[in-house]
Amino acid sequence: MYSRLVPALRGATPTPLRTVAAALSALPFALCTAFATAATEKGQLEDLFFGAAMFEAYQENYFDAIVGLDTELNQYRRLDEPELDPFTAHFGQAEFSVGDLELSYRMHREAGRAIEAVLKGNVPRPVRNEAAYRLAKIHYHKQQPRNALHALEMIEGRVPERVRADEQFLRARVYMELGRFEEAVELLRDLKGEASLDGFVEYNLGIAQLKAGQEERGLLELTALGKQRSSDAAKQALYDKTNLLLGSYLMETDQLGLARPYFDRVNLEGPFSNRALLGAGWVEAKAGRYDRALVPWKLLQERKSTNSSVQEAMLAVPYAYGKLDVHSTAAINYGRALDAFGNEIDTLTASIKSIREGNFLEALRRKEATQVKNWVVALRKLPDAPETHYLLDLMASNDYQEFLRNYRDLNDLFERNEEWLGSLTAYEDIIELRRAYYEPLLPGLDKKFRELDARIKLRIEQRDKFASRIEQMLVTRRPEYLAKAEEQQLRLQLRRLHLLMSQNPGGFTRETRQRLARLEGVLSWRLSTEYDQRLTEAYKHLQELNEEIEQLQTVYQAYVRSRQAATHSYTGYNDTITRLRAQIQNTQGRLEALMARQGNMLETLAINELDRRRAQLESYQIKARFALADSYDRANELQEQRVDQMKIEQHRANQPEPLPQDNPPELEEPSDEGGEQ
Repeated sequence: MYSRLVPALRGATPTPLRTVAAALSALPFALCTAFATAATEKGQLEDLFFGAAMFEAYQENYFDAIVGLDTELNQYRRLDEPELDPFTAHFGQAEFSVGDLELSYRMHREAGRAIEAVLKGNVPRPVRNEAAYRLAKIHYHKQQPRNALHALEMIEGRVPERVRADEQFLRARVYMELGRFEEAVELLRDLKGEASLDGFVEYNLGIAQLKAGQEERGLLELTALGKQRSSDAAKQALYDKTNLLLGSYLMETDQLGLARPYFDRVNLEGPFSNRALLGAGWVEAKAGRYDRALVPWKLLQERKSTNSSVQEAMLAVPYAYGKLDVHSTAAINYGRALDAFGNEIDTLTASIKSIREGNFLEALRRKEATQVKNWVVALRKLPDAPETHYLLDLMASNDYQEFLRNYRDLNDLFERNEEWLGSLTAYEDIIELRRAYYEPLLPGLDKKFRELDARIKLRIEQRDKFASRIEQMLVTRRPEYLAKAEEQQLRLQLRRLHLLMSQNPGGFTRETRQRLARLEGVLSWRLSTEYDQRLTEAYKHLQELNEEIEQLQTVYQAYVRSRQAATHSYTGYNDTITRLRAQIQNTQGRLEALMARQGNMLETLAINELDRRRAQLESYQIKARFALADSYDRANELQEQRVDQMKIEQHRANQPEPLPQDNPPELEEPSDEGGEQ
């Protein structure tokens, strides 16, 4: 039974390495963070929409951040003069950040395309190197180490300092995946002391040394790491896992005297404490010290019965008592184990039924469950939810976590689409309200607008005529154009008098003719002497008129825009809304199909895990029944032996003292040899 404690240190890459890799992949090394930080250091944020997208990225709302950046990039590319848009200052950062955000959202294919486009583009060498590192990271997460190594080989020179350690650590892990442990050891040695990778480097270095045949160095490296202590739960878990690994490895190689201290170093409140207690007991049991094996096993026996190590300890405790010939106590413990196994089998059966009825997926979709720290365990408190304690190991695996995140992302997209469908209905209601408000008003407004438009056109014609005359007067003096109203009237009267004089020359005296000529001279003199001043004033009046007309045109354009906005606020949307609704509904169908497939995979994995645990418990139950019967037989046999022994002793005590059968020495006949002597 203890063999399950020993990780696969021979053959494939060890499971702990994958766990460490998964932990590191969750660290916030996204380029968008670096870009946003760089933008802040250089100066103020130029574009608020870019800042809003980065804010969503900081909140790990990668979908909203991707949508925001995609929208900005598409609008920016359609601009006639994009250099005038403030988004220009962040355009290059946004293009690169989209790929990195897609990687964070696990859109590996899209992120890979974006990063490959950067690699093929005309970008500086540091940016190209960082893009190659990001591409290698994508391939590594997709468990394609050879492709990851090919991407790393595209790096020429040094990568940016902020990702230098991460690139070297990724390269070491790729080497370990490919079995090149000696090269991995060299890289990991150079990384020792890197604060951001504290603990992870030493762990992987010890594993690589063990795999490379440097057993002594690997054990020393892992031992030094396991001796450390930390108040941080994640780091302490890494130290505990290191000690558990070493203890299991030494126990497998029959170095029992060295194995026990490593199990004892594991924190009793940590996630690896159950396996450590179980391993400590098996170390003592293999050495034949069953009384000492009972100490950790009995402590483990009292813990949560859903844990596989606890269930194994329920059989190990009576097994040890049996080895110590305390068969009655062994029988009692086997009976307790049978009761516990029966209850757990019933719970597992009910959990499998609950999963098949869809309650597990329903619990995963509930958002309140994910708002607590240990939400996986909290699921079991929801109505009709399965017993998730049996699924903790499964849910902690990388593959299941990926399936789970995919399912929840699909569900999130489905709910977003449902909200958007509701929003489209709300938009239709708003459009109908606008139509009902504007359509009765627009005919009256259009009538007034036509009257205003006619007046504006008349004023513009008058202005144009006046401006044309002023332009002519700048070339040729025309004083009559600048005559005032009374002067114009006088000129008309004088013209009529001249007409009368030409028609009746004898009807006017000489004095009258002289007076008429004098009046004409006075008028011409006035117009000539005041011509420059009047021309200046006319030009000023023309400028004032232009300003008035500009104001009229502004009002005119404002009305036209308002009229168009009013019309556009409720016309032309039906086709767009219909098309969008059809697209969303089509997407909903695809999402439902994908969710069904992903959910079926989650349910199948969960049911298989629960079936495996139930089969294991049934196997334990069978072993416990046979062991219980054997313990009863041995206990009865021992009891019978004790009764028989007591009867023999009582019989001997009740018998009278027997007569001596031998003669005293002095009455014995002398031997022949003595007589002859």
